[in-house]
Amino acid sequence: MTLNLPIPKFFFIIFCLCTSLCACTSTKNVPYFQDVLDSGIVNLPVKALFQEPTIKPDDILSISIYTIDPNTSMVVNQLSTQSAPTAIAMSSIAASPTPTGFLVDKNGEIQISVVGRVRLLGLTTFQARDLIQDIAAKSYNNPTVQVRYSNFKITVLGEVTRPATYTVPNEKLSILDALGLAGDLTIYGRRENVLLIRENDNKERSLVRLDLNSTKLFESPYFYLRQNDVIYVEPNKGKAASLNVARTQTIALIGTALTVLITLISRL
Repeated sequence: MTLNLPIPKFFFIIFCLCTSLCACTSTKNVPYFQDVLDSGIVNLPVKALFQEPTIKPDDILSISIYTIDPNTSMVVNQLSTQSAPTAIAMSSIAASPTPTGFLVDKNGEIQISVVGRVRLLGLTTFQARDLIQDIAAKSYNNPTVQVRYSNFKITVLGEVTRPATYTVPNEKLSILDALGLAGDLTIYGRRENVLLIRENDNKERSLVRLDLNSTKLFESPYFYLRQNDVIYVEPNKGKAASLNVARTQTIALIGTALTVLITLISRL
């Protein structure tokens, strides 16, 4: 008995469908903020308020003091770049140079040669600027002071394009900014379950799950990052499947067997 021609075609279609289902990864969770409509404007309330970080021991501060006398300004700012010999560079492909500046000691103080010892513990950089400026004004005419962090760093790990530890000059950094520095998530990253690890002032660590697929992210108190925060992007099931060598070999064997079977049937 000779089989009709459509039967081999039927097996061939089944083979293609099985291969496609095994090889493809679902992309339904890939887009960010899926609860935003395709058209129109969405105004979100500002609930994720930014809190300025306060100065702590082991922080490295970049401090610039400018006066009418250019020689005085040159001495202060040159000393600033030499005051952190123990700072450690970030070892990564996107590592920043060794941060330089004034190292805050265990008492929360810094030593500026032309100003003296200044206690900055618990102050924001804005408050530290005003304090140093008031002290410098006792010796110099109309000094201008700038204070910012030299070692404000965050770490991004997991399924991102460039996992690394990043030192940033801006204290106001959101989780979206950090992921942008890391080159965004790969196709295998779980956007609905990003893990944020934060060390609190009491030396305890908070582990928080954030959903990049929802606009509720903008309402989270963890939307803005703090110094030394760690972001970990978990791999999805597609990543695990792509690394499963045994599963790949099984699919290849099944595909070979189906091809042989189709060839034999087509010759009957």
